[in-house]
Order: sequence, then structure tokens, then C-alpha cells
Amino acid sequence: MTTTAPHPQAGAAPAAKRTKRELAEQAMRQSWFPVARIVDLDKPQRATLLGVDLVVYRSGDGTVAVQDRRCPHRGADLSAGAVHEKSIGCPYHGWQFGAADGACVRVPSLEDQSKIPPQAAIKTYPVQLKYGHVWTVLEDPIRDVYEVPYWEGVEWEWLAGDILDSAVGVAITVENFRDVAHFPFVHQVSMGPSPEVVEPLTPVREGLNVWMDRPLNASTGEWAEDGNAMMHYFCSAPGLASITYDYERLGKRVVAGFPSPVSYEEVKIFWGVANQVGYKGASLEECLRVEDMVYREDLSIVDGVFPREIPWDAEVQEFSVPADLFTLNYRRCFNELMTKVQG
Repeated sequence: MTTTAPHPQAGAAPAAKRTKRELAEQAMRQSWFPVARIVDLDKPQRATLLGVDLVVYRSGDGTVAVQDRRCPHRGADLSAGAVHEKSIGCPYHGWQFGAADGACVRVPSLEDQSKIPPQAAIKTYPVQLKYGHVWTVLEDPIRDVYEVPYWEGVEWEWLAGDILDSAVGVAITVENFRDVAHFPFVHQVSMGPSPEVVEPLTPVREGLNVWMDRPLNASTGEWAEDGNAMMHYFCSAPGLASITYDYERLGKRVVAGFPSPVSYEEVKIFWGVANQVGYKGASLEECLRVEDMVYREDLSIVDGVFPREIPWDAEVQEFSVPADLFTLNYRRCFNELMTKVQG
């Protein structure tokens, strides 16, 4: 007897095409983000990445782990637990989970440890340590951790800033970092007077990266005594924005921001400064103080932006001018990242 494969039901609706917002969120689930500062790993740290609750810690043997925060026994918060040589222990009943793979390695209430439930484990995520922070990714990555061409071949000393909370998404946060038209209105204290008219910008985009050189002329702000420099702007989708300052007489320094999405419309801003070894300007601590001032000037304005993330699906109307050319190129980078998850 011959059988025929069933045909789709007449009139059946095709699978719904994902919105750009959905693609953006999926792209971020497959991209690396920081979840803790390395300097804080003397005790377990709580983190939330796109709604996933995590614990970040360094075990006694030096392994840095990023794992689900919930104990699978009775749901206690593992970030309140004790760190052991190769595991983390639950504060509620003492169950221990290996730092390497999350498998349960000890249940104190069991006389016979061979009776540990074989499926008892916590999900363990990839880890990389870079730029003073612990980085992880929730799903199979579609890109590598960021590499900045301006930093290649230079020996740097890094100092992580205080983690900042912001009520907007990753892309809006990155755009704010690299927008150049808001300086005279938001950063009068930290930068001093800035011209309102923005000169023609010449960004260069390649794939997920965009960069631009812009001269810094010493003004009356906090950096006035440092003299002139070339500012090398660099962004990479979804979440890196940096400026590498190349001073005529001091050497090089960096400020870099890595906003990490707690949810689609809320971030924790991980960031830091770096000085070239032998830099003749201000100390790392002083650079951090001034850059912290800049970040906090931004927060009071950016947290009022609406919608809370870039309107990828054109749900509201926006208008752009030539001063937005760099950030528009960043949006193109992010759109290219989205294409990597459309299959």
C-alpha cells in the first residue's frame, strides 16, 4: 500500500517572523557580557543576565565559575553559600556543587555519598577574564569577547569602576557612550565648554565594529592640564564602547564601558579605565574619579529616555542628523549581529 505524506492543513498560518526586538534579545543571549568585577571575587557575587539569576565566584583552587544561582534541592540562593576547594556550598542544607561542571559532589545529610541524585546539578556557563571583569555567555556564542585594535601591542594596567545601574537597554547605553553632540549640554563640569556644532564625522564600519578618530583640544574641564590628544573611538555590537586617548606628551589611556543587560530594558554598567604602563599623566585612581563623574552626569539624563531601548521595529519615529553618524553606524553593527540568529 502506498502512503502519502500529509499536507499542511489548508489555510494554516505560516510561522510568525520574529521581530527585531526578539532578534536583538536573542543576539544578546549569544554574546559575551561581564557579570562581576574580578576584584570582588573574595566572596560569591550575585548577577542577573537577561533574567537569568547567576552566582559568580572563585573556588579555593582558583577556578572562576559562573553558574545558576538557585540550589536545585530546595531553591536557596547559592551566592549566600560557602566556597570550598572545588565547589560552592548551599547555605540552607550544605549541598555542594562543583565549580568545573556544576555537578552535586556532596550532600551532608547522606551517609552514603554514592546516593546523591544523579541529575542534581546547576547549569555552568563559559567564563573569560578580561579587562578587569568576569565575562560569560548564556547560549552558544555568535561572536568572540571584544578585541580592540587600538589596544594591541600595548601593556595596560586596568582598574574597574563602581558598577552603575541604568534603566535603559544595552544599545541606548552604548549610543550614549559614543554620542558626541550631548557634551555641551550634559558635561559642562567634567569637560568644560564644548562647541555645539559638531564637525563632519568620519566613522569607519567593518562587520560588528565601528571606529572613528577625533582630536581633543585641551579645554577648561577636568582634563585641561593634560594637553591635546587624539581620541580613538571604538564600538562593537552589542555592548562595548571605548575611547583610547593618545596624548602628545603623556602616552595613552583608556576608558571603556561594557553595559550588561539585567533585562532587555535595564543594564548594569560595568566599566573601567586603563593606563599604558609608563603613562605620564594622572594615576588610574584619578582617571577613574573623573570618568565616574562623566558617567554620573549621563545617568541623570539617559535614564529618562523613552522608549527604554532603540526602537528596532520603528515603533516610534526618530529623526537623525549628521552628528549622529557614528551611532547610526553602531546600529548597523547591531543589525548585522541580529542576522547571525535569523537562521
